[in-house]
Amino acid sequence: NDVAGDGTTSATVLAQSLVHGGLKVVTAGGNPMGIKRGIEMALAATVADLRSQARPVLSKDQIAHVAGISANDPEIGSMIADVMEKVGKDGVITVEESRGIKFETEFVDGLQLDRGYVSPYFVTNTDRMEAVIENPHILITDKKITAVQDLVPALEKIMAVTKDLVIICDDIEGEALATLVVNKMRGNLNVLAVKAPGFGDRRKAMLEDISMLTGGTLVTEDIGLTLEAVTAADLGRARRVVANKDDTTIIEGHGTDEAIQARIKQIKAQIDDATSDFDREKLQERLAKLAGGVAVIKVGAATEVELKEKKARVEDALSATRAAVDEGVVPGGGVALIRARKALYALAAKTKNPDEKVGIEILAEALEGPAWIIADNAGLEGSVIVNKIMKLEDPTQGWDANADVWGDMFELGIVDPVKVTRSAVENAVSISSLVLTTEALVAELPAGAVAPPPPPEMY
Repeated sequence: NDVAGDGTTSATVLAQSLVHGGLKVVTAGGNPMGIKRGIEMALAATVADLRSQARPVLSKDQIAHVAGISANDPEIGSMIADVMEKVGKDGVITVEESRGIKFETEFVDGLQLDRGYVSPYFVTNTDRMEAVIENPHILITDKKITAVQDLVPALEKIMAVTKDLVIICDDIEGEALATLVVNKMRGNLNVLAVKAPGFGDRRKAMLEDISMLTGGTLVTEDIGLTLEAVTAADLGRARRVVANKDDTTIIEGHGTDEAIQARIKQIKAQIDDATSDFDREKLQERLAKLAGGVAVIKVGAATEVELKEKKARVEDALSATRAAVDEGVVPGGGVALIRARKALYALAAKTKNPDEKVGIEILAEALEGPAWIIADNAGLEGSVIVNKIMKLEDPTQGWDANADVWGDMFELGIVDPVKVTRSAVENAVSISSLVLTTEALVAELPAGAVAPPPPPEMY
């Protein structure tokens, strides 16, 4: 889910099949390390085969189609395609709740940093593991904050004005970080701490970019400004800041257009004067971040339940679309995985080590799992559907469970992003390999399960 935004169910189905098949062989005397090597060999062959089946997603219509399928709503698909066309495939797109009942899109000044929150204790949305702060004040400094006495004077002044605070600094740790976490948990302060991106002079330059965007002042001893002397007037502002463990997005900073445009002009001049390709590339990255802005998709609905459901569908569709644009799409409904089995059986035929051969065959058998489950959920016999798919000569042919028809999966609109399918297989192999090569696992009993009776006493 972290890598591609989807595929958790497929990964679970595949992992269960791999563990069951692997444990059966290990119990019968198979070598777990040999089986593990075989599964990993099969994984490499599977990924290569999936990539060979992929079709690129390039046009706006294709993007709308993929997003519409993921969201099960053509309107959402068209909206995501429109937004991606304007900001580019690498552009920053965020999803917010709206007070209206319709979808809205807007494009605002914003910036995404390739650094996330420094501690998960700052998370406000545990479902998505995100920290979201509305209308925060933003403290920007190039100082590493460790001692609590460095932070307390500034916090006392800031808390007289606001409880919503984002701190972007060189680093924060020790007593200073603990103080923020404790105040966050007690509800005294709605705070988020983020480590500044980049290194050395580039880090300071990016902090200055953030200051321009938010209308704040970079707190640095280079201009004689220390943390102890910070006042509310030195803080930047933004409409919203969203952070996960990897990225932080600042939406609609309060910096003036004149200051931002002047900063953009300055960076462009530095690009023209740059003598090394590396410096030019880094300056162009800064320019793209500062000038590109942020697209905001606002989701509206008549009820709160509908709003949550719609927002989740938009977020999933956005993740699936990005994944499709990155690596292309393959036939969905488990068809691509079934097609990959042919490459695994060919690999097994050439493998001499018996345990490795068994490992390859275990993954080959597991790859039919998703299609089997889809058929079972539709009320049909999984083995019948899987065998029929395997007998079809056209590799794009498969079964539409929703309409109960057979045909070309691309024409039927049933496709999966390669990135999602690949990540599902890779994660399933990773967890199953761990299970097969460990001595014991500690797990909670399922609800309603009865613990086994204790062993009889020995006399």
